[in-house]
Amino acid sequence: MKRTVIGWREWVALPLFGVTIKAKVDTGAASASLHAFNLERFTGDGTEMVRFDIHPRQRSAKGATTVEAEVVDERQVRNPGGRAETRPVIRTRLRWAEVVWEAEINLTRRDEMGFRMLLGRKALKNQFVVDPGRSFLGGRPGKEK
Repeated sequence: MKRTVIGWREWVALPLFGVTIKAKVDTGAASASLHAFNLERFTGDGTEMVRFDIHPRQRSAKGATTVEAEVVDERQVRNPGGRAETRPVIRTRLRWAEVVWEAEINLTRRDEMGFRMLLGRKALKNQFVVDPGRSFLGGRPGKEK
């Protein structure tokens, strides 16, 4: 099976949320994480849901978007300091260049992190090969590849 080459940082769209985020592609992380704040859990039609805000732009509070998603799981995840924390997990569609796939993403505050989104091994599995020496192979929003 031929896999697509992706760089160590890429622009990734979350079409169901209407945002594009600069993501760090990190094979050292098992799961994908998304910067989310103002998390509010609720039940909708008997389904556990979460409403949260996304700041899609790195190092900026502008352009916050409020979205809702079904909570598919809750997992213990080790933060960069090594401390375990329980995070809600959602499943959503991602798009990079012309590739569209679904992945599970845990929600957490990533204020202090350099990227608003982290794509770990599980989100990349069977889709991509990572070239750690290259970036933005899928192009940049609003610019031609």
